[in-house]
Amino acid sequence: MIILGLTGSIGMGKSTTAAMFAEAGVPVYDADAEVHRLYAPGGAAVAPIEAAFPGTVRDGAVDRTALSAQVLGDPAALKRLEGIVHPLVGATRAGFFEAAKARGADMVVLDIPLLFETGGQKNVDAVVVVSAPADMQRARVLERAGMTAEKLDAILAKQTPDAEKRARADFVIDTGRGLEAAREQVAEVIATMRARACG
Repeated sequence: MIILGLTGSIGMGKSTTAAMFAEAGVPVYDADAEVHRLYAPGGAAVAPIEAAFPGTVRDGAVDRTALSAQVLGDPAALKRLEGIVHPLVGATRAGFFEAAKARGADMVVLDIPLLFETGGQKNVDAVVVVSAPADMQRARVLERAGMTAEKLDAILAKQTPDAEKRARADFVIDTGRGLEAAREQVAEVIATMRARACG
């Protein structure tokens, strides 16, 4: 099975691009969505996180703001949190692969925002980076509710710069040229990877 790693900085159109792969029949694993599920009421991460970080669970769900206040700037606390969350995410990813295999999928997409930051590129066959011009990225993100220029700069400071991501990518999908162009680029990536697998 071909494994594509999909990544891109905030506001580049990664979620839209992931949806295009799904529309083309390629199963997509969304790492962020899985974490949201694990943190939601009844999620597998709720009890262990409350045990490790008392006071971070409200109404049966992990309060991300309270949790963030306890781990931000504390490498040991962050390591403890990762020790809880990463194995749980790994288990859901294994289940995703099983289900994709059972459906006869020849290719899957792992949508991982921090692919390079976590070294995840070593576990995929090719990396697809979603990109757009910087001014377009800023405009998109600043339209989001509650987003400020300061918040955006803080987020970007934590992410691998777009230019570096593009340089390390096997494929770059430019969402700055519109949806149709992006959809064509997605189809091209799928066709190229299938051709490589056959060759």
